[in-house]
Amino acid sequence: MRKNEERLMNKRMLERLILIHNAIKSGLYPNCQKLRKLYTEKTGFSVGEATIYRDIEALRNNFQAPLEYDYEKHGFYYIDENWEFSVNQITSNDIFYLSCAKTLLSNFEGSPVYNQISNVIDFITQTQVGNKNLLLNRIAIPPLPKVIVKEENWNLVMECLQENIVLKFDYNGRWRTETTHRIFKPYQLLLQDGVYFVFGFDDSANEGKGGERLFNLSRMSKLEKTELHFELPSDYEFSTRCGGGRFGAFKDEKKEKYEIEFYDDARQLVKDSVWADDQEFTDYDEDNLTIMKFSTSQSQKVLEMVLSQGVNARPLAPAEFVTRWQNQIKGMMKYSGI
Repeated sequence: MRKNEERLMNKRMLERLILIHNAIKSGLYPNCQKLRKLYTEKTGFSVGEATIYRDIEALRNNFQAPLEYDYEKHGFYYIDENWEFSVNQITSNDIFYLSCAKTLLSNFEGSPVYNQISNVIDFITQTQVGNKNLLLNRIAIPPLPKVIVKEENWNLVMECLQENIVLKFDYNGRWRTETTHRIFKPYQLLLQDGVYFVFGFDDSANEGKGGERLFNLSRMSKLEKTELHFELPSDYEFSTRCGGGRFGAFKDEKKEKYEIEFYDDARQLVKDSVWADDQEFTDYDEDNLTIMKFSTSQSQKVLEMVLSQGVNARPLAPAEFVTRWQNQIKGMMKYSGI
């Protein structure tokens, strides 16, 4: 399809073209009047017959559809019954996996990214013939807490990401709860468990010296797009900052080697996943013990994982991490009255 010949191909027009193609392909011999009525019934939108005629011409001229008009049956048909609209050549498996992708994104339902991706997937799948697949009802995501993100903040961050623009905002952190003002170069948007994080360089960090930081989008307020542009570094990828760890959206400055003991049911649980690129497991079945060794620069997430296993996990190294774990235990004992 040559650019100087094509009409503006927006979602609404593509929707009409697919509907027109499916109607012709089914052997209904529809004319412009019938197609206009069918489109209104299917979508609730009204268009004129002239618009439908232009769509017919687009199919014929831009997509080389072998269209002819049957004057006896008063409708359009394809000379080649095997011809397929290229946009419509999506298999039932494709439809199934696209719908699965929407299900897997349901953690982000109600957020801007979910709404936009969901609309695209719905458009692709719902305009196909025979797109019903009962197996989809057998795949689901269990209910999880939903994080609220203001759409205007999302849109502003996306603009700054796309155009490499410096962003200003106020922030209230998880540990540093007082409001701080940030001047920030956004590198990457991270999605984890329904939460959005923005990774980049914070000019305000380290007493004005600057440093890479990770911010929770839902805690960012008073966002302002500046007129300053920045050059995106070639090594902006967040995953390279995790020291080989796979513990999610968190990073420290220092990569360390960890050694943790796991007991009872926690033994199989940790072996079910890849937590780090260099992880090693050693089993001592006679002691009901598995020792896990790995490297990462995500100490806080490792601590949360160890604490989540209760009495079935005990860190051995590094020493500073063991002290942090012990202090958490002492704090829980204190507040529990033990």
